[in-house]
Amino acid sequence: MFSLLSLSNTTDALVGQISGLLEFAKSAFSSFYINDAIDILLLTVLFFLAARYLRKKKVGVLIVGITVCIAVFVLATAFELTGIRFILSGVFQIGALALVIIFQPELRELLETLGSGSLKGIRSFGQESRNKQKQYQSIKNISKAVHILSVEKTGALIVIERTTKLDDILHSGTAINADVSDSLLRNLFFNKAPLHDGAVVISADKIVAASCILPLPRRTEVDSGLGTRHRAAIGLSEISDAIIVVVSEETGIISVAVECELIRDFTAETLRKFLIKELLQEDGEEENN
Repeated sequence: MFSLLSLSNTTDALVGQISGLLEFAKSAFSSFYINDAIDILLLTVLFFLAARYLRKKKVGVLIVGITVCIAVFVLATAFELTGIRFILSGVFQIGALALVIIFQPELRELLETLGSGSLKGIRSFGQESRNKQKQYQSIKNISKAVHILSVEKTGALIVIERTTKLDDILHSGTAINADVSDSLLRNLFFNKAPLHDGAVVISADKIVAASCILPLPRRTEVDSGLGTRHRAAIGLSEISDAIIVVVSEETGIISVAVECELIRDFTAETLRKFLIKELLQEDGEEENN
């Protein structure tokens, strides 16, 4: 009899809790307006961008550690573990300021990435109004020049500007302002040419400058075995959405630095397809002449 009464009381309590939860949900949705939906959407986009950025950084591991500490703090509060709660509260107060100081370069890089408009949707905005045939030809000429430079083992560093403006980089070099041609690119990187040392910058299907100086990487985890060209390419990819093509003088290997990553072992054809996909948002198969 006692068991039945206890079961009945438990059931009533469970039903009461479910009813309370439904009432809470009803009241919450009754006061849900369009500005709440916009708020949630913007927060979702912000967290998505932050998660995608942190996934490529060692700081992402630190975020996991902070999350664990917060979970322990919540449990310590719930179970009244005074010692742990006191220590963690002190750590959080000091740690917030310490994180801002220690990870200032990463925070600045994140803000620069967001400000540069590196989302693919923003990237492709306005491209339809440009002359695609000229873009295809420029990509074809770049791929051809890079292939020949690779065969000859002539070092090269080619920057293709996208939405992030590279005015500081351009001012460090010599203005060219010429159409993109494979012969001109090869001549610029000829090892006895006066402008061969440095990067060539291509913008809006024009070779706008040569012998430009690129920044070195900010991150310490970049492979120390990489040469100066590859390190400079990664350095620029950290602060811009540019595509940087590198030809190794020692091995002739073709690499591309984009969004803090160095992708290696391209051929002329795979490079052409990659550039079409990144610059024209197409699969690289529509134009092959």
